[in-house]
Amino acid sequence: MTVLPPLVEPAGALSYDEVARYSRHLIIPDVGTLGQRRLRAARVLVIGAGGLGSPALLYLAAAGIGTLGIVEFDDVELSNLQRQIIHGTSDVGRSKAASARDSIREVNDGVDVVLHESRLDRTNAVELFEQYDLILDGTDNFATRYLVNDAAILAGKPYVWGSIYRFEGQVSVFWENAPGGVGINYRDLYPEAPPPGMVPSCAEGGVLGVLCASIGSIMVTEAIKLITGIGDTLLGRLMVYDALAMTYRTIKVQRDPDRTPVTELIDYDAFCGVVSDEGAAAADGSTITPFELAELLKSSEDIALIDVREPVEWDIVRIDGATLIPKGRILSGEALTELPQDRRIVLHCKTGIRSAEALAVIKRAGFGDAVHLQGGIVAWATQVDPSLPVY
Repeated sequence: MTVLPPLVEPAGALSYDEVARYSRHLIIPDVGTLGQRRLRAARVLVIGAGGLGSPALLYLAAAGIGTLGIVEFDDVELSNLQRQIIHGTSDVGRSKAASARDSIREVNDGVDVVLHESRLDRTNAVELFEQYDLILDGTDNFATRYLVNDAAILAGKPYVWGSIYRFEGQVSVFWENAPGGVGINYRDLYPEAPPPGMVPSCAEGGVLGVLCASIGSIMVTEAIKLITGIGDTLLGRLMVYDALAMTYRTIKVQRDPDRTPVTELIDYDAFCGVVSDEGAAAADGSTITPFELAELLKSSEDIALIDVREPVEWDIVRIDGATLIPKGRILSGEALTELPQDRRIVLHCKTGIRSAEALAVIKRAGFGDAVHLQGGIVAWATQVDPSLPVY
């Protein structure tokens, strides 16, 4: 078991209203008034008010966390509402941070909400983390995950990490300098980021909306356990949830004795890479804008517009005249014989990442004049054809 001492010293006595509000906590022997006073004294920072941040923030507020910090700089979009339950239809177009704050106040007006409406980066992460007792990280990209991990190490803070994709979720606790020499961090689980394009984001691969509630609630459970010092935390264990099979399993995570200590923050975009070096090199000088593609389609030049997304995405929206050839079939070489030899090829995907990877392969196969669409079909719908839905 990984039972740790309470993370937070208790606040003063509970008020009359607090006793009424938290009565179902107070009658749990392991929590009681002492545990509730620790929750009230706690300062918790949540990275993102999105899929995982939404349920986490609501349940942290309901549990009586005294101060909630929110790192969020995006606005609410219609596509968020399928899973980001802290926001509503009337919030579309608003700041996510402000929307989350208003929802939290409806749940518990006794929580102090602090908004950090700027992008988390290596210039501000450590100083920000030092202001809180505990961090919750529900971000959906590897660059930010490594940044959160390394900043938490340098700030000496524990954090709860969650991840979701389609029907599966993962949760763990990382704390490099945990008491008793049991410290572990995200780099022990993932020493290196996966190759660019290998792991799709939720925006590309999708996520079952209710999965966010399952994983977000587990993250809050771990936060409460750390703050109050009760139960066996997930420090040193990775919990994996499969919603389709309805199974939970835990995998032991061991400290890597050969890993390099974290002494500074680095360029995490470069460390993780959004597009591979080969994809970036192929796209250099071989990228066209949506407006340039629109002009090409109007011209007399005969081009082959190839959509490298997946069939389920093709069913949602497509550009007239495009042909679907999923990226995987191009990367494997299977579809290379299907590409026309007598026309210039223009590749596109959702946002331009997958098409750059496919571009590198077909250029290597001899299609030297091929190009890809900057920003993908999302940019096309935004800049050229707003009648198309954006997913």
